[in-house]
Amino acid sequence: MKQLFLMVNDGSVKLIDTPAPTVKSNCVIVETKYSVVSAGTERSLTSFGGKNLIGKAMERPDQVAQVLDKMATDGILSTVDAAFNRLSDPMPMGYSAVGTVTACGRGVTELAAGDTVAMVGQAYHAEVNRVAKTMVAKIPNTVTDIKQYSMCALGGIALQGIHQANVVAGETVAVIGLGLIGHITARILNAYGCDVIAYDVVDKTLPGTRLKAFIRSDDANAGDVTRGLTHGRGVDKVIITAATNSNAPMDLAAEIARDRATICMIGVTQMNIDRRPYYKKELSFTIARSYGPGRYEPSYEEQAVDYPIGHVRFTEGRNVEEFVRLISERRADFSDLITHVIPFEEAARAYEMITTNANHERYIGILLEYNHREEKWDSTVVHAEAKSKKEGLIGVGLIGAGGFARTTILPTMQATGRYSFRALATTGGIGAAQANDGHPFEVITNDYTQVLKDDKVDLVVVSTNHNSHAKFVVEALNAGKHVYCEKPLCLTVEELAEIEKAYRASGKELFCGMNRRYAPLIGQIKRELATDKTPAVYDYIVNAGFIPETHWTQDESVGGGRIIGEACHFIDTIQYLDGSRLTDLRVTYAQNSAYPCKDNALITLRFESGAIGNIVYTSMGSKKYPKEQLRVFSNGMVRELNNYVGLAKYGSAKTQKIKLRQDKGIRAEYEHIAAVLAGKETNFAIEDAFVAFELLFSRLK
Repeated sequence: MKQLFLMVNDGSVKLIDTPAPTVKSNCVIVETKYSVVSAGTERSLTSFGGKNLIGKAMERPDQVAQVLDKMATDGILSTVDAAFNRLSDPMPMGYSAVGTVTACGRGVTELAAGDTVAMVGQAYHAEVNRVAKTMVAKIPNTVTDIKQYSMCALGGIALQGIHQANVVAGETVAVIGLGLIGHITARILNAYGCDVIAYDVVDKTLPGTRLKAFIRSDDANAGDVTRGLTHGRGVDKVIITAATNSNAPMDLAAEIARDRATICMIGVTQMNIDRRPYYKKELSFTIARSYGPGRYEPSYEEQAVDYPIGHVRFTEGRNVEEFVRLISERRADFSDLITHVIPFEEAARAYEMITTNANHERYIGILLEYNHREEKWDSTVVHAEAKSKKEGLIGVGLIGAGGFARTTILPTMQATGRYSFRALATTGGIGAAQANDGHPFEVITNDYTQVLKDDKVDLVVVSTNHNSHAKFVVEALNAGKHVYCEKPLCLTVEELAEIEKAYRASGKELFCGMNRRYAPLIGQIKRELATDKTPAVYDYIVNAGFIPETHWTQDESVGGGRIIGEACHFIDTIQYLDGSRLTDLRVTYAQNSAYPCKDNALITLRFESGAIGNIVYTSMGSKKYPKEQLRVFSNGMVRELNNYVGLAKYGSAKTQKIKLRQDKGIRAEYEHIAAVLAGKETNFAIEDAFVAFELLFSRLK
């Protein structure tokens, strides 16, 4: 299928070929018919992308501050690399569409193949979308023209603003900003029995939007005119739908509102509240979070866990359902707001219209129309332009294409010059398209077994959610492939036993992505410890940072929790430094009600050599403090590693080494893997991993 992406580095848009997504539990597969180009949201994104680095920095000073903090802790060059990697990652565009259901996942009982649905959120500008059942609403079978239903996300935003403003039937409501969402808001308010007064700097009134009045927002007498239309009182509610860098809508809202009115923001403007009118009238101000409760909540949008209607009447999905109802029962009509319907293949023309608009076309609602293409359902896409495998290079088959794979694994492997990207498998089109754009694969598929069957794949790289690692590792080893698995290897002792059994029987190499043992500064400490010949004491402080409990890594059934998912890195580093067998491991959690997740822990280690280790893993620290600090005490010496950018040594004197680029050993790890597969080095690390994970799992029971 084809999907539209924004190239954030230059603001251009690009159609990328990628396999259609496969169905998952509580989701539906939808063949897209129409999607909406949002003049507000998508124009701001393309405008940001089109700016140079200085322009981007001026628009997002908050991000610049974060970058400067990261430079102070992680090094200048590594921070610059990370920033450019983020800018090079294509962004999927679109969030509101209509289409036909072609498949329903397990747990979907309200819909069937053939149903027409309005969809939001994961409703990208793509020929095929996979959407959670909570994010779709069925359209009656009697409907023949489905175009206006594609504006369902905009309708949901308008409805959420109406709900947040606590609008009551019969009230007079001001709508500031008469663009597409302003017209939609006004028409819904009219359907609910409200009088609407609209405001804008330009007269954008339409016959289909029945207004009590239109007033120029830059009219100095706007407040007086408003009071003249409302018995001298002012409007009951104000909904700001404007998109501007000015604070004028906020000032106008205070001027036209009655005593104790409510003002709700659903647009994007400055929000410098002048205390005097807000205090004098005791005004209430609120912001609507997109299209309703559930927005930005992974449990709702990804896992499709709905909220009980008795507690939340209008969720994100039920707002879409209400928008569908208003149209289907002819209580509101938005069809005349659609001024352009552009073929999906010509999407760039739509974006030119909402940005530069060289032809000065008048537009309100722009739709992309999707024509029938049998090729959109192909499970495998072959890219002729991708470089075929060269002699002597390791053919890589990647399963999973999340952010770490795209920004770290692929560019680092490519930089070594040792690997050739042969096959990529994901269950959805987004990650595959993003990964392939920067690092082209010869074959992309939504069926991972094709990777395991491919004779040109030498090394299978597993970079999926942690709970699927064991499955893919075992199957890849059984298929006769070498395997590199991002940490952790697995989540349970039973899975570990299956992996070890498959590994011993396969005769193939297995690597786990615990890269810090390959870091140059760790290697230097290791070499120096070899001359001390006395057991050391290791103290590793990990200022891991806060991650909300809703994040998938905090879900023990999916990510295993952060101790299994990340702390294994630091156990492995100390194992490598000491070199003897890890004989005991203990985990003690902090008891702090403000941090309910199990991500504040003390991990103590004991080694056969007599050495001991201590790992403090915490989410309670400051982002301004370095993430990782390691101190090694041995034979009258103290070696202090500062976040892999500096190494200080204290003995009879103090010496210090500072690097401009943070180096956690990822490239060296991939160089080592290539050397092992070439028969030039030996893979000892996997044995340490088996020991560490077995002890870790036994202590976390």
